[in-house]
Amino acid sequence: MLRKSLLLIGFTLLISSLRAQDILFKRVNTPIEIDGVIDDAWSMADSAYNWMQYFPFDSSLAVNQSVAKVLFDDKNIYVLGILYSENVDREYVTPSLRRDFRGAANDNFTVIFDTFQDRTNAFTFGINPFGVRREGLVANGGTGESSFSLDWDNVWRGEAKQYKGYWVAEMAIPLNTLRFNEGQTAWNINFYRIDSESAERSTWAPISRNFTLFNLAALKEAGWEEPTKKSGKNLSFIPYISANSGRNFETNTEPNHGFNAGFDIKYGITPGLNLDLTVNPDFSQVEVDQQVTNLDRFEIFFPERRQFFLENADLFSNYGNRGTRPFFSRRIGVSRDESTGQNIESAIPFGARVSGKANDNLRVGILSMQVADDQAASLPSYNYSMVSLQQKVFARSNISAFFVNKQTFQSPEEYSDSLYNAWDRTFGVDYNLASADNRITGKFFYHRNIHQVAVDSAFAAGIELQYSVPKWSLDMRSQAVGANYAPEVGFVRRTDIRQLAMTYRRSFFPSQGGIQRHGPGFDFDMVGNDSYGFLDWDVNLLYDIFWKSSARFSFRLRRQYTYLFNGFDPSGTDGLPLPANTEYTNDVIIARYESDERKKLSFNLSTRSGEYFNGTRINLEGSVQWRYQPLGFTSIDFAFNRIRLPRPYNDSNLFLIGPRFDFTFSKKLFWTTFVQYNSQIDNVNINSRFQWRFAPVSDIFLVYTDNYLAEMNPDGFIEFGPSKSRAIVFKMTYWLNL
Repeated sequence: MLRKSLLLIGFTLLISSLRAQDILFKRVNTPIEIDGVIDDAWSMADSAYNWMQYFPFDSSLAVNQSVAKVLFDDKNIYVLGILYSENVDREYVTPSLRRDFRGAANDNFTVIFDTFQDRTNAFTFGINPFGVRREGLVANGGTGESSFSLDWDNVWRGEAKQYKGYWVAEMAIPLNTLRFNEGQTAWNINFYRIDSESAERSTWAPISRNFTLFNLAALKEAGWEEPTKKSGKNLSFIPYISANSGRNFETNTEPNHGFNAGFDIKYGITPGLNLDLTVNPDFSQVEVDQQVTNLDRFEIFFPERRQFFLENADLFSNYGNRGTRPFFSRRIGVSRDESTGQNIESAIPFGARVSGKANDNLRVGILSMQVADDQAASLPSYNYSMVSLQQKVFARSNISAFFVNKQTFQSPEEYSDSLYNAWDRTFGVDYNLASADNRITGKFFYHRNIHQVAVDSAFAAGIELQYSVPKWSLDMRSQAVGANYAPEVGFVRRTDIRQLAMTYRRSFFPSQGGIQRHGPGFDFDMVGNDSYGFLDWDVNLLYDIFWKSSARFSFRLRRQYTYLFNGFDPSGTDGLPLPANTEYTNDVIIARYESDERKKLSFNLSTRSGEYFNGTRINLEGSVQWRYQPLGFTSIDFAFNRIRLPRPYNDSNLFLIGPRFDFTFSKKLFWTTFVQYNSQIDNVNINSRFQWRFAPVSDIFLVYTDNYLAEMNPDGFIEFGPSKSRAIVFKMTYWLNL
């Protein structure tokens, strides 16, 4: 009896241990050659097989099966993907050979590493059948599309090779590229695949189709044959040199020539904690922001693109919600010229940032940036600093606290009283909720802003809750923003408001036909305050259709109310404004269609048309793209607004046209030209960028930018006027691992 009991206990422990480690990182003694050819060393590796379909269905094995394998040595993690296809003579799809591809128009194989097993943050590495690579970061548990970013870059190797009936992906990812703790015996892991021919998306760890492909709640566990340890010195030195020449013709100034140099240092203090230093950073390779027709009364949000701010960016930038952020890194060193839509760089002598895991449950972020004074604008030098702490609680939730400080140490005598502000501070706490199964997510936050002059109502507070299962979802949001909440390092779209919003969606999944899912929904959003009552509200009836081809259509009927507490010209032409303290109720149709991105010709169209304040608006926006695989694509973005208002207010026809030419001559040589005509500001912007990636994450850029006065004549042709400004920039960066 005792013997049987011991055998039963042993068998149970064996099964438990097997379940605990779904795949094992085994050591390999000889480095693997990364060439897309399956070497003998892979025969000893553990395999991830029997992949599940995620799209169009999530209840069966994938039609096009895949196998993934993992190994490691002292320097690298090795990943192999074998991606099979039913059609042995098929053609694979890629829009171009440019790094960091995204979307359903790509075949791709991706691995996700949750190195700290917190199911909150992760690294992703992907490759397509042409050997084009991408790497990215997942934050907030991968709960939404915005939680996945491909802006992060790092050094690793990857190759792919196509065979009859399958293709092979091989990766070598340096351990120094990742952040993890020494002595770990397991990580969380998943693999996913997008197959362009069948539009099938599949994963190794099954994921419910109402969640994202990179959802971290569903990851499996990967054991380590040996506990993890540091892989030598984790130090990178990234110098740059740049030269520029430019002229502002509107001010008749002489040409401005300059030379610049600086560097970044990345140092792994521990395997989980990283130090970033920057000296005289230069961001001239960043493309100009895409212009928009601004018919809004409030500031438009443009995301951060600069590499220095991106790793562990959620530690700093995810407080509050999208419209009420206490910290917005684009306030540091970059201002925006609204007449041209371009970024204007301010000098940053130096900056430092420490971010990452202090232990298994605590993440730390400390940032300090020094911005030089601007004598021409009568602005003193400012220091921008932030401290952020994030403590994990329960399965996947966390409590975060922060303090932001903007301060000058220069006396006010030399500067304008209206521009000088000695300091501005903001502090607060967020509770980020995520259930173990990801069905319930949400956020609770309270922030407070402190000025030199003490004022009341300088706070922001909010609640968000989401519940999602395959057949229905419910999203509720509420916030209050005080009248004097104005963090100078933040992004606050509206102040002195109380807001309540809710969205409900129901989904049906047909068993036959070309539709993957469809269903109705209901949505409302109400904004008001104590002084005026309702400021805005809208109520919407929704309907969404998703096809198995990856095409999609969304439609909503909206009734909306707007109270103007300030005068506003809805024509967008700086004409006679509608008077303050007037109110408008309008009926609007909103719709959007996105075609099958796998086709060589793809497009999307959207409209927001109907009643508009005291008049009418016909709106059509969209993009058309032609892919000439694999060399690149040409696209045209456009927006048209026909606004008709009763006299004496202005009518307007506003055009925004932006053709883009993207040529990828190889995986190392790229040329992009982006032209934007905006009739609202009578401006044509030309941004042409040549990029040569001569070594891993090391580039030479040549960037030409020109802005012209322009207008559309009665025949519909754009007539160019004189140049407003012109510049050319050369820059070289080199990533050196020491």
